[in-house]
Amino acid sequence: MSVKTFLFLCSLGLALLALSLPKTPETPLSSAPRLDIGTHQTPITTTSKAAQRFFDQGLVLTYGFNHREAIRSYREALKHDSTCAMAYWGIGYALGPNINAAMDDADVAEAYAAVQQAQRYQAHVQPWERAMIRALAQRYAPEPQADRAALDRAYADAMATAYRQFSDHADVASVYAESLMDLHPWDFWHADGTPQPWTPHLLEVLEHVLAQAPDHPQANHLYIHATEASPHPERAMASAQRLATLVPSSGHLVHMPSHTYIRTGDYHLGSVTNEAAAQVDSAYLAACNAQGIYPLAYYPHNYHFLVATATLEGRGRTALEAALHVAEHADLELMTDPGWATLQHYYAIPYYTLVKFAQWDAILHLTAPGRNLVYPNLIWHYARGMALAGKQRLDEARAELAKVRQLAHDSTMQKMTIWDINRVADLTGIAERVLEADVLQRQGHDVQAIALLREAVALEDALAYNEPPDWFFSVRHHLGPVLLKSGRYAEAEQVYREDLRTYPKNGWALNGLLRSLQQQEKQAEAQTVKVQLQQAWQWADVTLVDSRLLEPVPRLLADARLDSVMCQPWR
Repeated sequence: MSVKTFLFLCSLGLALLALSLPKTPETPLSSAPRLDIGTHQTPITTTSKAAQRFFDQGLVLTYGFNHREAIRSYREALKHDSTCAMAYWGIGYALGPNINAAMDDADVAEAYAAVQQAQRYQAHVQPWERAMIRALAQRYAPEPQADRAALDRAYADAMATAYRQFSDHADVASVYAESLMDLHPWDFWHADGTPQPWTPHLLEVLEHVLAQAPDHPQANHLYIHATEASPHPERAMASAQRLATLVPSSGHLVHMPSHTYIRTGDYHLGSVTNEAAAQVDSAYLAACNAQGIYPLAYYPHNYHFLVATATLEGRGRTALEAALHVAEHADLELMTDPGWATLQHYYAIPYYTLVKFAQWDAILHLTAPGRNLVYPNLIWHYARGMALAGKQRLDEARAELAKVRQLAHDSTMQKMTIWDINRVADLTGIAERVLEADVLQRQGHDVQAIALLREAVALEDALAYNEPPDWFFSVRHHLGPVLLKSGRYAEAEQVYREDLRTYPKNGWALNGLLRSLQQQEKQAEAQTVKVQLQQAWQWADVTLVDSRLLEPVPRLLADARLDSVMCQPWR
């Protein structure tokens, strides 16, 4: 026996022991709170009402991707029924990979141990429970695997068997659907809108669940994810409307409708949804001292999404305040870890947002982030360059452009990704081109500026799907005005119509489209767009010229508020 195997077996034994023993009150995971999870119930084999209640809570929390809190609930169930096979199953289920995160090797021993305990107590469970336990046993090996693909496929195949036997059991069907999604996370549609080969069956399973159990939390959650990148995200509008109130204590499920709303152009609904989700999560985190990925990623995700939806509806103050919340919750120490580069993107969001709302004085007021934060440093220089160009200080803007280019070649930057979906280098490539084009067009070099902006558009269009988009301040909003200035009105119209296909009903593009139509004397079309613009911009606190703001733009946030987040003493 190798030393590695011996140590693993020791850890497995300890995990089994920990799973089988009740926790003491001093143990952080020993006392699960009672949360308002709505009405969803899944009757399992147990004689304890309390165990049933906490299993239901754990399952709904797992459906809402709050996996650590779910595990706390499953463990609470075991305190009331130490032989509850499905509570052990729940722990193993929650510890596995999902569409947003790979499995942590540190969780393998506990997940494997949980499955062993579930099998130990499965003799008298219902047939559907036994099928779920049997399938979960295929998901884990005794030791961490360098490549989990075979295990994930075996688990999905076993869940397919369970689904064939119990297709009318909503929980079996929805867990099966998730196992399919885990095989191809965030890869359900081609860029041209056609489905991937595995997507039609996935949709069929989820629609089957929703036809029988329209209020199922997991099915509604996954259906939004499965359709949001499709040509028809409105297919999930009913799911979006349900999830707003279905599970009141799950901030992530309260937030989920915005994944549909941002794709259907219902930006104000998206903003209201994310404001509500942030309140739910804020109260939960304060009360429950939550740990793990949820407070690091899911809680700020509400604000990150709010930045996008508020920007698209022209609510500058709301967008900037939300951007500061995103940065505020980016762990300054963890973000330098290569695996957490996304947190550097979170920290840079205020710089992007300040540029979008032409807050030139505020940008120039901010000091540089710490030198070890290469990506935020580059975007700080980008923002300064845009601000200096906006103030016609073009030589200084070019100096900032030179610094952007220098940092873009940093070896650390080249390796960074946002949740392994898009490369940071692609975003900085867009920023570099946008800044250079802005300087050029202010110098009267419109042809060169247009060429650079078309390159930036191509880079933006090539980004893999993510929500909110990793570059959600559309480059076309920069390209359209230069085309209008150059008298290329038909081209500008085309650019704005393309933008509206990506971001339906957004006021920035509608106003640019209106100007392009007026210049071409297309009065009837222009009148239709004008009505759409009035509806789209009704909540805005800024004024548009074309797809840019009328400058100078009033200060939207006080320096003191910006300083409280962006000018912290750097280690």
